[in-house]
Amino acid sequence: METSFVIAKFGGTSVADYSAMVNSANIVIANPNVKVVVLSASAGITNLLVALAEGRDAEVRAQHIAKIQSIQYNILENLPENQTLRAEIDQIIANIASLSEAASLATSAALTDELVSHGEIMSSKLFVEILREKQKNAMWFDVRKVMRTDDNFGKAQPKIDEIKQLCCAHLKSLNGNALIVTQGFIGSEASGKTTTLGRGGSDYTAALLGEALNASQIDIWTDVAGIYTTDPRITPTAKRIDEISFAEAAEMATFGAKVLHPATLVPAVRSNIPVFVGSSKAPEEGGTIVYNTHSIESNLPSFRALALRRKQTLVTLTSLNMLHAQGFLANVFTILAKHNISVDLVTTSEVSIALTIDTTGTNTNGGSLLTKELFDELSGLCHVDVEEDLALIAIIGNQLTSTKGIAKEVFGALDDYIIRLCCYGASTHNLCLLARSHDAESIIKILHKTIFE
Repeated sequence: METSFVIAKFGGTSVADYSAMVNSANIVIANPNVKVVVLSASAGITNLLVALAEGRDAEVRAQHIAKIQSIQYNILENLPENQTLRAEIDQIIANIASLSEAASLATSAALTDELVSHGEIMSSKLFVEILREKQKNAMWFDVRKVMRTDDNFGKAQPKIDEIKQLCCAHLKSLNGNALIVTQGFIGSEASGKTTTLGRGGSDYTAALLGEALNASQIDIWTDVAGIYTTDPRITPTAKRIDEISFAEAAEMATFGAKVLHPATLVPAVRSNIPVFVGSSKAPEEGGTIVYNTHSIESNLPSFRALALRRKQTLVTLTSLNMLHAQGFLANVFTILAKHNISVDLVTTSEVSIALTIDTTGTNTNGGSLLTKELFDELSGLCHVDVEEDLALIAIIGNQLTSTKGIAKEVFGALDDYIIRLCCYGASTHNLCLLARSHDAESIIKILHKTIFE
Protein backbone atom coordinates (compact mmCIF):
# COMPACT_ATOMS: atom_id res chain seq x y z
CA MET A 1 0.00 0.00 0.00
CA GLU A 2 1.27 3.48 -0.84
CA THR A 3 2.42 5.76 1.92
CA SER A 4 -0.31 8.26 1.15
CA PHE A 5 -3.84 7.10 0.46
CA VAL A 6 -6.49 9.81 0.50
CA ILE A 7 -10.27 9.42 0.43
CA ALA A 8 -12.00 12.55 -0.89
CA LYS A 9 -15.65 13.24 -0.14
CA PHE A 10 -17.71 15.86 -2.00
CA GLY A 11 -20.98 17.21 -0.57
CA GLY A 12 -24.17 18.11 -2.44
CA THR A 13 -23.16 21.66 -3.36
CA SER A 14 -19.83 20.33 -4.71
CA VAL A 15 -21.71 18.15 -7.23
CA ALA A 16 -24.75 20.43 -7.65
CA ASP A 17 -24.28 21.10 -11.37
CA TYR A 18 -21.83 20.66 -14.22
CA SER A 19 -19.42 23.44 -13.23
CA ALA A 20 -19.38 22.33 -9.57
CA MET A 21 -18.62 18.77 -10.69
CA VAL A 22 -15.80 20.00 -12.95
CA ASN A 23 -14.29 21.94 -9.99
CA SER A 24 -14.47 18.80 -7.87
CA ALA A 25 -12.99 16.64 -10.64
CA ASN A 26 -10.07 19.09 -10.95
CA ILE A 27 -9.42 18.80 -7.19
CA VAL A 28 -9.33 15.00 -7.50
CA ILE A 29 -6.98 15.09 -10.50
CA ALA A 30 -4.68 17.61 -8.79
CA ASN A 31 -3.96 15.15 -5.97
CA PRO A 32 -2.54 11.84 -7.22
CA ASN A 33 -2.91 10.39 -3.69
CA VAL A 34 -6.72 10.41 -3.96
CA LYS A 35 -7.70 6.78 -4.60
CA VAL A 36 -11.37 6.75 -3.57
CA VAL A 37 -13.99 9.47 -4.12
CA VAL A 38 -17.23 9.48 -2.08
CA LEU A 39 -20.13 11.58 -3.39
CA SER A 40 -23.36 12.99 -2.03
CA ALA A 41 -26.40 13.47 -4.28
CA SER A 42 -26.51 16.70 -6.29
CA ALA A 43 -27.82 19.54 -4.08
CA GLY A 44 -31.62 19.53 -3.76
CA ILE A 45 -32.14 15.98 -5.02
CA THR A 46 -32.26 14.23 -1.62
CA ASN A 47 -34.97 16.63 -0.39
CA LEU A 48 -37.08 15.91 -3.50
CA LEU A 49 -36.62 12.16 -3.07
CA VAL A 50 -37.53 12.35 0.64
CA ALA A 51 -40.70 14.27 -0.32
CA LEU A 52 -41.58 11.59 -2.91
CA ALA A 53 -41.03 8.86 -0.30
CA GLU A 54 -43.61 10.52 1.96
CA GLY A 55 -46.28 9.67 -0.63
CA ARG A 56 -47.47 12.52 -2.87
CA ASP A 57 -50.36 12.78 -5.33
CA ALA A 58 -49.71 12.21 -9.03
CA GLU A 59 -49.35 15.89 -9.92
CA VAL A 60 -46.80 16.69 -7.20
CA ARG A 61 -44.92 13.47 -8.05
CA ALA A 62 -44.65 14.50 -11.67
CA GLN A 63 -43.33 17.96 -10.68
CA HIS A 64 -40.72 16.54 -8.33
CA ILE A 65 -39.53 13.95 -10.85
CA ALA A 66 -39.30 16.60 -13.57
CA LYS A 67 -37.16 18.74 -11.23
CA ILE A 68 -34.85 15.79 -10.45
CA GLN A 69 -34.57 15.03 -14.16
CA SER A 70 -33.73 18.64 -15.03
CA ILE A 71 -30.95 18.86 -12.38
CA GLN A 72 -29.28 15.67 -13.69
CA TYR A 73 -29.97 16.42 -17.38
CA ASN A 74 -28.28 19.82 -17.04
CA ILE A 75 -25.08 17.95 -16.16
CA LEU A 76 -25.62 15.32 -18.84
CA GLU A 77 -26.19 17.94 -21.58
CA ASN A 78 -22.72 19.37 -20.92
CA LEU A 79 -21.06 16.01 -21.53
CA PRO A 80 -20.31 14.59 -24.98
CA GLU A 81 -23.19 12.41 -26.27
CA ASN A 82 -23.14 9.15 -24.32
CA GLN A 83 -26.10 6.87 -25.05
CA THR A 84 -25.18 4.33 -22.34
CA LEU A 85 -25.00 6.94 -19.57
CA ARG A 86 -28.22 8.66 -20.69
CA ALA A 87 -30.00 5.29 -20.71
CA GLU A 88 -28.72 4.59 -17.18
CA ILE A 89 -29.92 7.94 -15.86
CA ASP A 90 -33.30 7.48 -17.60
CA GLN A 91 -33.62 4.02 -16.06
CA ILE A 92 -32.86 5.42 -12.58
CA ILE A 93 -35.50 8.14 -13.06
CA ALA A 94 -38.01 5.48 -14.18
CA ASN A 95 -37.20 3.55 -10.97
CA ILE A 96 -37.77 6.71 -8.93
CA ALA A 97 -41.16 7.17 -10.63
CA SER A 98 -42.32 3.61 -9.89
CA LEU A 99 -41.03 3.65 -6.29
CA SER A 100 -42.69 7.01 -5.60
CA GLU A 101 -45.95 5.64 -6.99
CA ALA A 102 -45.60 2.71 -4.55
CA ALA A 103 -44.92 5.21 -1.74
CA SER A 104 -48.17 7.05 -2.58
CA LEU A 105 -50.05 3.81 -1.75
CA ALA A 106 -48.06 2.87 1.36
CA THR A 107 -44.95 4.47 2.84
CA SER A 108 -42.27 2.56 4.73
CA ALA A 109 -38.80 3.26 6.06
CA ALA A 110 -37.28 0.58 3.80
CA LEU A 111 -38.98 2.04 0.72
CA THR A 112 -37.77 5.52 1.69
CA ASP A 113 -34.14 4.34 1.86
CA GLU A 114 -34.44 2.55 -1.49
CA LEU A 115 -35.90 5.68 -3.10
CA VAL A 116 -33.50 8.18 -1.52
CA SER A 117 -30.41 6.13 -2.53
CA HIS A 118 -30.98 7.00 -6.21
CA GLY A 119 -29.57 10.53 -5.70
CA GLU A 120 -26.07 9.27 -4.89
CA ILE A 121 -26.24 6.61 -7.62
CA MET A 122 -26.91 9.30 -10.26
CA SER A 123 -24.33 11.84 -9.07
CA SER A 124 -21.60 9.18 -8.92
CA LYS A 125 -22.40 7.88 -12.45
CA LEU A 126 -22.23 11.42 -13.86
CA PHE A 127 -19.00 12.20 -11.98
CA VAL A 128 -17.24 9.12 -13.39
CA GLU A 129 -18.02 10.38 -16.89
CA ILE A 130 -16.62 13.85 -16.12
CA LEU A 131 -13.37 12.28 -14.86
CA ARG A 132 -13.11 10.08 -17.95
CA GLU A 133 -13.55 13.15 -20.16
CA LYS A 134 -10.48 14.52 -18.37
CA GLN A 135 -8.55 11.34 -19.27
CA LYS A 136 -8.72 9.93 -15.78
CA ASN A 137 -9.10 6.18 -15.38
CA ALA A 138 -12.21 6.29 -13.17
CA MET A 139 -14.31 3.34 -12.12
CA TRP A 140 -17.86 3.38 -10.68
CA PHE A 141 -18.34 1.23 -7.60
CA ASP A 142 -21.58 0.44 -5.74
CA VAL A 143 -20.79 1.17 -2.09
CA ARG A 144 -23.62 -1.13 -0.99
CA LYS A 145 -21.33 -4.08 -1.72
CA VAL A 146 -19.11 -3.07 1.22
CA MET A 147 -21.14 -0.71 3.47
CA ARG A 148 -22.86 -3.38 5.60
CA THR A 149 -25.31 -2.06 8.19
CA ASP A 150 -28.12 -3.28 10.43
CA ASP A 151 -31.72 -2.93 9.18
CA ASN A 152 -32.61 0.19 11.13
CA PHE A 153 -33.79 1.95 7.94
CA GLY A 154 -33.30 5.71 7.89
CA LYS A 155 -30.52 5.64 10.46
CA ALA A 156 -28.73 2.34 9.96
CA GLN A 157 -25.73 1.48 12.13
CA PRO A 158 -22.60 0.30 10.28
CA LYS A 159 -21.09 -3.11 11.09
CA ILE A 160 -17.43 -2.16 11.35
CA ASP A 161 -15.85 -5.63 11.15
CA GLU A 162 -17.96 -6.72 8.18
CA ILE A 163 -17.19 -3.47 6.36
CA LYS A 164 -13.45 -4.14 6.82
CA GLN A 165 -13.77 -7.69 5.47
CA LEU A 166 -15.88 -6.59 2.50
CA CYS A 167 -13.50 -3.72 1.68
CA CYS A 168 -10.62 -6.21 1.68
CA ALA A 169 -12.56 -8.49 -0.64
CA HIS A 170 -13.90 -5.88 -3.08
CA LEU A 171 -11.78 -2.74 -2.90
CA LYS A 172 -8.21 -3.67 -1.93
CA SER A 173 -7.80 -5.65 -5.17
CA LEU A 174 -9.06 -2.67 -7.23
CA ASN A 175 -6.34 -0.46 -5.86
CA GLY A 176 -4.38 -0.36 -9.10
CA ASN A 177 -4.43 2.69 -11.30
CA ALA A 178 -8.19 3.11 -11.34
CA LEU A 179 -9.75 5.85 -9.25
CA ILE A 180 -12.79 4.45 -7.42
CA VAL A 181 -15.91 6.66 -7.44
CA THR A 182 -18.60 5.61 -4.99
CA GLN A 183 -21.58 6.87 -2.97
CA GLY A 184 -21.90 8.32 0.49
CA PHE A 185 -24.88 7.96 2.86
CA ILE A 186 -26.12 4.58 1.57
CA GLY A 187 -25.44 0.98 2.57
CA SER A 188 -27.17 -2.38 2.66
CA GLU A 189 -28.34 -4.79 5.35
CA ALA A 190 -27.65 -8.53 5.46
CA SER A 191 -30.35 -9.53 2.97
CA GLY A 192 -29.25 -6.85 0.47
CA LYS A 193 -31.92 -4.20 1.07
CA THR A 194 -30.68 -0.61 0.72
CA THR A 195 -30.25 1.36 3.96
CA THR A 196 -29.14 4.93 4.70
CA LEU A 197 -26.86 6.22 7.48
CA GLY A 198 -28.96 9.29 8.31
CA ARG A 199 -28.28 12.94 7.42
CA GLY A 200 -24.58 13.80 7.33
CA GLY A 201 -24.03 10.19 6.35
CA SER A 202 -21.72 10.88 3.39
CA ASP A 203 -19.00 12.20 5.69
CA TYR A 204 -19.53 9.12 7.83
CA THR A 205 -19.18 6.84 4.80
CA ALA A 206 -15.87 8.48 3.89
CA ALA A 207 -14.57 7.97 7.43
CA LEU A 208 -15.75 4.34 7.60
CA LEU A 209 -14.08 3.56 4.25
CA GLY A 210 -10.98 5.46 5.40
CA GLU A 211 -10.78 3.27 8.48
CA ALA A 212 -11.41 0.03 6.56
CA LEU A 213 -8.82 0.85 3.88
CA ASN A 214 -6.16 2.39 6.19
CA ALA A 215 -6.34 5.79 4.53
CA SER A 216 -3.67 8.31 5.51
CA GLN A 217 -6.14 11.22 5.27
CA ILE A 218 -9.84 11.92 4.66
CA ASP A 219 -10.63 15.09 2.70
CA ILE A 220 -14.12 16.54 3.17
CA TRP A 221 -14.90 19.05 0.40
CA THR A 222 -17.86 21.26 1.15
CA ASP A 223 -18.97 24.85 0.47
CA VAL A 224 -16.87 26.51 3.20
CA ALA A 225 -13.09 26.72 3.38
CA GLY A 226 -12.71 24.91 6.69
CA ILE A 227 -13.96 25.30 10.24
CA TYR A 228 -14.40 28.85 11.59
CA THR A 229 -14.48 30.36 15.06
CA THR A 230 -18.23 30.75 14.49
CA ASP A 231 -20.68 30.86 11.59
CA PRO A 232 -19.32 33.57 9.23
CA ARG A 233 -22.92 34.34 8.18
CA ILE A 234 -23.61 35.55 11.74
CA THR A 235 -20.21 37.12 12.39
CA PRO A 236 -18.32 38.16 9.24
CA THR A 237 -15.16 38.62 11.37
CA ALA A 238 -15.10 34.86 12.15
CA LYS A 239 -11.59 33.46 11.56
CA ARG A 240 -10.66 30.15 10.06
CA ILE A 241 -9.03 27.63 12.43
CA ASP A 242 -6.12 26.05 10.54
CA GLU A 243 -5.74 23.06 12.81
CA ILE A 244 -8.04 21.75 15.49
CA SER A 245 -8.22 18.65 17.67
CA PHE A 246 -10.80 15.91 17.18
CA ALA A 247 -12.25 16.67 20.62
CA GLU A 248 -12.83 20.34 19.74
CA ALA A 249 -14.25 19.58 16.29
CA ALA A 250 -16.59 16.94 17.73
CA GLU A 251 -17.84 19.42 20.35
CA MET A 252 -18.47 21.98 17.62
CA ALA A 253 -20.35 19.50 15.47
CA THR A 254 -22.38 18.22 18.42
CA PHE A 255 -23.46 21.74 19.32
CA GLY A 256 -24.68 22.68 15.88
CA ALA A 257 -21.71 23.70 13.73
CA LYS A 258 -22.74 22.36 10.33
CA VAL A 259 -19.33 21.71 8.78
CA LEU A 260 -18.77 18.19 10.10
CA HIS A 261 -21.24 15.56 11.18
CA PRO A 262 -20.33 14.43 14.75
CA ALA A 263 -20.45 10.73 13.84
CA THR A 264 -18.02 11.36 10.98
CA LEU A 265 -15.19 11.77 13.39
CA VAL A 266 -15.67 8.54 15.30
CA PRO A 267 -13.96 6.16 12.80
CA ALA A 268 -11.26 8.76 12.11
CA VAL A 269 -10.53 9.21 15.83
CA ARG A 270 -10.51 5.44 16.38
CA SER A 271 -7.93 4.99 13.64
CA ASN A 272 -6.08 8.27 14.12
CA ILE A 273 -6.71 9.47 10.54
CA PRO A 274 -6.45 13.25 10.03
CA VAL A 275 -9.53 14.86 8.44
CA PHE A 276 -9.14 17.88 6.13
CA VAL A 277 -12.08 20.24 5.48
CA GLY A 278 -11.95 22.61 2.51
CA SER A 279 -14.12 24.39 -0.07
CA SER A 280 -14.50 22.76 -3.47
CA LYS A 281 -15.31 26.22 -4.86
CA ALA A 282 -12.01 27.68 -3.63
CA PRO A 283 -9.51 24.88 -2.99
CA GLU A 284 -6.65 27.38 -3.19
CA GLU A 285 -7.89 28.98 0.05
CA GLY A 286 -6.81 25.91 2.02
CA GLY A 287 -8.86 24.67 4.94
CA THR A 288 -8.83 23.13 8.40
CA ILE A 289 -7.11 19.92 9.36
CA VAL A 290 -8.48 17.92 12.29
CA TYR A 291 -5.86 15.90 14.21
CA ASN A 292 -5.60 13.84 17.31
CA THR A 293 -4.70 16.27 20.09
CA HIS A 294 -1.13 15.00 20.45
CA SER A 295 -0.44 15.74 16.74
CA ILE A 296 -0.94 19.47 17.35
CA GLU A 297 2.35 21.12 18.27
CA SER A 298 1.13 24.40 19.74
CA ASN A 299 -0.73 24.74 23.03
CA LEU A 300 -4.48 24.47 22.61
CA PRO A 301 -6.20 27.81 23.34
CA SER A 302 -8.71 28.27 26.18
CA PHE A 303 -11.35 29.48 23.71
CA ARG A 304 -11.62 27.86 20.29
CA ALA A 305 -15.06 28.52 18.81
CA LEU A 306 -18.72 29.36 19.34
CA ALA A 307 -21.57 27.17 18.13
CA LEU A 308 -25.27 27.87 18.02
CA ARG A 309 -28.15 25.43 18.10
CA ARG A 310 -31.67 26.78 17.75
CA LYS A 311 -35.04 25.19 18.56
CA GLN A 312 -34.24 24.22 22.13
CA THR A 313 -36.94 23.45 24.69
CA LEU A 314 -36.45 23.91 28.43
CA VAL A 315 -38.45 21.64 30.72
CA THR A 316 -38.50 22.49 34.43
CA LEU A 317 -39.80 19.82 36.81
CA THR A 318 -40.61 20.90 40.36
CA SER A 319 -41.64 18.71 43.28
CA LEU A 320 -41.37 19.10 47.02
CA ASN A 321 -41.03 15.30 47.13
CA MET A 322 -37.51 15.82 45.81
CA LEU A 323 -36.38 17.18 49.17
CA HIS A 324 -33.95 14.68 50.65
CA ALA A 325 -35.61 11.93 48.58
CA GLN A 326 -33.83 9.25 46.62
CA GLY A 327 -34.79 8.07 43.16
CA PHE A 328 -36.59 11.18 41.86
CA LEU A 329 -34.03 11.82 39.09
CA ALA A 330 -34.01 8.12 38.22
CA ASN A 331 -37.81 8.19 37.79
CA VAL A 332 -37.65 11.28 35.57
CA PHE A 333 -34.99 9.80 33.29
CA THR A 334 -36.80 6.45 33.10
CA ILE A 335 -39.89 8.26 31.77
CA LEU A 336 -37.80 10.26 29.27
CA ALA A 337 -36.02 7.13 28.07
CA LYS A 338 -39.33 5.34 27.60
CA HIS A 339 -40.38 8.15 25.23
CA ASN A 340 -37.02 8.15 23.39
CA ILE A 341 -36.12 11.64 24.60
CA SER A 342 -32.45 12.46 24.84
CA VAL A 343 -31.50 15.29 27.18
CA ASP A 344 -28.71 17.79 26.49
CA LEU A 345 -28.18 19.96 29.55
CA VAL A 346 -29.32 19.36 33.11
CA THR A 347 -29.20 21.56 36.21
CA THR A 348 -30.76 20.72 39.55
CA SER A 349 -31.75 22.50 42.75
CA GLU A 350 -33.16 21.14 46.00
CA VAL A 351 -36.72 20.83 44.67
CA SER A 352 -36.46 21.20 40.90
CA ILE A 353 -34.63 19.96 37.85
CA ALA A 354 -34.28 21.86 34.57
CA LEU A 355 -33.32 20.08 31.38
CA THR A 356 -33.03 21.00 27.73
CA ILE A 357 -34.29 18.98 24.81
CA ASP A 358 -33.04 19.55 21.28
CA THR A 359 -36.03 19.81 18.94
CA THR A 360 -34.09 20.74 15.77
CA GLY A 361 -34.55 17.28 14.29
CA THR A 362 -38.30 16.98 14.88
CA ASN A 363 -40.46 16.19 11.92
CA THR A 364 -41.79 18.98 9.76
CA ASN A 365 -45.41 17.86 10.15
CA GLY A 366 -45.54 19.86 13.38
CA GLY A 367 -45.05 16.78 15.55
CA SER A 368 -43.49 17.64 18.90
CA LEU A 369 -41.11 15.53 20.95
CA LEU A 370 -43.08 16.55 24.02
CA THR A 371 -46.18 14.47 23.37
CA LYS A 372 -49.29 14.64 25.53
CA GLU A 373 -48.50 11.15 26.86
CA LEU A 374 -45.03 12.24 27.99
CA PHE A 375 -46.39 15.45 29.53
CA ASP A 376 -49.11 13.54 31.41
CA GLU A 377 -46.65 10.98 32.73
CA LEU A 378 -44.23 13.64 34.00
CA SER A 379 -47.14 15.62 35.49
CA GLY A 380 -48.04 12.55 37.55
CA LEU A 381 -44.63 12.89 39.19
CA CYS A 382 -44.20 16.67 39.55
CA HIS A 383 -45.19 20.11 38.30
CA VAL A 384 -44.01 20.62 34.68
CA ASP A 385 -43.12 23.95 33.00
CA VAL A 386 -42.17 24.07 29.33
CA GLU A 387 -40.43 26.98 27.58
CA GLU A 388 -39.85 26.87 23.85
CA ASP A 389 -38.09 29.03 21.26
CA LEU A 390 -34.76 29.04 23.08
CA ALA A 391 -31.25 28.72 21.66
CA LEU A 392 -28.19 26.94 22.95
CA ILE A 393 -24.89 28.80 22.69
CA ALA A 394 -21.84 26.62 23.23
CA ILE A 395 -18.46 28.13 23.99
CA ILE A 396 -15.92 25.52 22.95
CA GLY A 397 -12.36 25.41 24.19
CA ASN A 398 -9.80 23.56 26.29
CA GLN A 399 -9.22 23.21 30.03
CA LEU A 400 -12.14 25.55 30.62
CA THR A 401 -12.75 24.13 34.08
CA SER A 402 -9.20 24.79 35.26
CA THR A 403 -8.64 28.25 33.76
CA LYS A 404 -9.16 31.32 35.95
CA GLY A 405 -11.51 34.13 34.95
CA ILE A 406 -13.53 32.20 32.34
CA ALA A 407 -16.92 32.93 33.94
CA LYS A 408 -16.13 36.63 34.41
CA GLU A 409 -15.07 37.01 30.80
CA VAL A 410 -18.17 35.30 29.46
CA PHE A 411 -20.87 36.65 31.79
CA GLY A 412 -19.32 40.10 32.00
CA ALA A 413 -19.95 40.50 28.27
CA LEU A 414 -23.61 39.49 28.57
CA ASP A 415 -24.96 42.04 31.06
CA ASP A 416 -27.79 43.03 28.72
CA TYR A 417 -29.19 39.55 28.17
CA ILE A 418 -31.29 37.07 30.08
CA ILE A 419 -29.49 33.74 30.37
CA ARG A 420 -32.06 31.05 31.20
CA LEU A 421 -29.62 28.28 32.08
CA CYS A 422 -25.89 27.70 32.22
CA CYS A 423 -24.00 24.41 32.15
CA TYR A 424 -20.35 24.57 33.12
CA GLY A 425 -18.04 22.02 34.64
CA ALA A 426 -19.28 18.76 33.16
CA SER A 427 -16.77 19.01 30.31
CA THR A 428 -13.41 20.75 30.11
CA HIS A 429 -14.30 21.51 26.47
CA ASN A 430 -17.49 23.52 26.73
CA LEU A 431 -19.53 26.09 28.57
CA CYS A 432 -23.18 26.14 27.44
CA LEU A 433 -25.73 28.91 27.79
CA LEU A 434 -29.44 28.87 27.04
CA ALA A 435 -30.92 32.16 25.86
CA ARG A 436 -33.98 33.44 24.05
CA SER A 437 -33.86 32.63 20.36
CA HIS A 438 -34.12 36.25 19.23
CA ASP A 439 -31.07 37.18 21.36
CA ALA A 440 -28.88 34.34 20.10
CA GLU A 441 -27.14 36.05 17.18
CA SER A 442 -26.41 39.19 19.23
CA ILE A 443 -24.93 37.04 21.99
CA ILE A 444 -22.73 35.19 19.48
CA LYS A 445 -21.51 38.52 18.04
CA ILE A 446 -20.71 39.98 21.47
CA LEU A 447 -18.96 36.84 22.70
CA HIS A 448 -16.98 36.57 19.47
CA LYS A 449 -15.84 40.16 19.84
CA THR A 450 -14.93 39.64 23.53
CA ILE A 451 -13.16 36.31 23.13
CA PHE A 452 -11.63 36.34 19.63
CA GLU A 453 -11.23 39.94 18.56
